[in-house]
Amino acid sequence: MKNHSNLQQAVKIYKALGEPTRLKITCLLVNETNLCCSDIGIRLESIAGSTLSHHLKQLTDCGLLSTHKEGTYVYYILDRELIRKYAPYVMT
Repeated sequence: MKNHSNLQQAVKIYKALGEPTRLKITCLLVNETNLCCSDIGIRLESIAGSTLSHHLKQLTDCGLLSTHKEGTYVYYILDRELIRKYAPYVMT
């Protein structure tokens, strides 16, 4: 049996990836690293900035994304180890 914290993390990750836009963001970050919110928005097209921010927060909260700040920009980086563990399909 999986330990409780791993099970909770898996639920959060699968919940986050169950939303099509968040899955697209994750797939985008597999191929392109270190993108800021505006770069992600341009690549996804037709998504409001506030909606995109919400999706990025969900992915960050479940541990799939980490961030670093350069000036006024926040860059998002995919946790490849975590995605390989819980959702290896995304890496293909």
